[in-house]
Amino acid sequence: MDDTTDILISGGGVAGLTAAAAFGACGHRVTLVDPTPPITDGDAVGADLRSTAFLQPARALLEEAGLWDRLAPFASALHTMRIVDASNPAREPVVRDFESSDLGDAPFGWNLPNWLLRREMVARLADLPNVDFRPGTATARVQTRTHEARVTLSDGTRITTPFVIAADGRNSPVREQAGISVRTTRYGQKALAFAVTHPMPHDNVSTEVHRSGGPFTLVPLPDRDGQPRSAIVWMDDGPESLRRMNLAPDAFEAELNDRSAGVMGRLKLASRLTIWPIISQIAERFDAERTALMAEAAHVVPPIGAQGLNMSLADIRALLDLSTTHEMGSAAMLEAYHRARYKDVATRVAGITTLNRTSQAGQPMVQALRARGMQMLHDVTPVRRAMMELGLGARG
Repeated sequence: MDDTTDILISGGGVAGLTAAAAFGACGHRVTLVDPTPPITDGDAVGADLRSTAFLQPARALLEEAGLWDRLAPFASALHTMRIVDASNPAREPVVRDFESSDLGDAPFGWNLPNWLLRREMVARLADLPNVDFRPGTATARVQTRTHEARVTLSDGTRITTPFVIAADGRNSPVREQAGISVRTTRYGQKALAFAVTHPMPHDNVSTEVHRSGGPFTLVPLPDRDGQPRSAIVWMDDGPESLRRMNLAPDAFEAELNDRSAGVMGRLKLASRLTIWPIISQIAERFDAERTALMAEAAHVVPPIGAQGLNMSLADIRALLDLSTTHEMGSAAMLEAYHRARYKDVATRVAGITTLNRTSQAGQPMVQALRARGMQMLHDVTPVRRAMMELGLGARG
């Protein structure tokens, strides 16, 4: 006889863990499966050293899921987004600050290391008796009918459920079995992710330095042993990123400090390097019979403007809201989910693609236009506020 559950979530990354906690906190029986057990120690081999900024709207969802109180002690608030255009070595960098105080008392968001998110989220799931987390188990097969889905797991277990959520990444097996195609844009970039220490306090400022090849972003982390720390995502052309990945530490730090434009003083490497491919991707649809696509199964964007995971959290918010007014996993619920999310996601994917293409530019004329455009967006107050609101999740 098959096991049964209200919701089966395929994929135990940060988005899948959040979805399991959110639906579990509402009282639903949730089964969460992922082929790879989460790495919850930042020093362990394979740990995800990237960091994630939860923007303002995410806090309410995290509170409802019982996650915020676990995460808040480790979070670094983001009060200022600083954009630096350092593309012209013959002049001083152009610097503009976007302040959260323009929009209210709350910060733009809060930054946390990804490995720590997994640690605290897994601990939260252990407190929810109605959530069954099965790390090391994959979704092998999904068969859907009008009223249910039958899921076979990699260990041979069969589960019957009215609702499957695919949160299983950009190469989603569940999406492929549902026959949903994707549109992928490749930029020829890779991103290095690592942590640094620096002599200057970051003062809760997230700094994005533009030159060519892609943005170089420093995001605040909590101090360690009295030293200010930041997480860095350094995007550049793929061959350049691979070359730097293999440099000796002293040579890497020399290039690192040249690229940072000295915004935090001398940077010192404080972790190993990890490297990630940069693409954008959007699924043709976010729904199939008894199945919803969310997070990277539905959409992938470059790490610009903290949009990636926050788009995923908006997916969860939409599914939670629709589950209170529709039969769980019904065609009406899933069609409403696709309508609620697709246009907003498609707009953001297109916008971030444009921003990334602009950040890659090495031609002086394009760089000059980029710097001028950044100044205009900042210096016209209504435009500045509108852009910040849009970045936080307001619909354009």
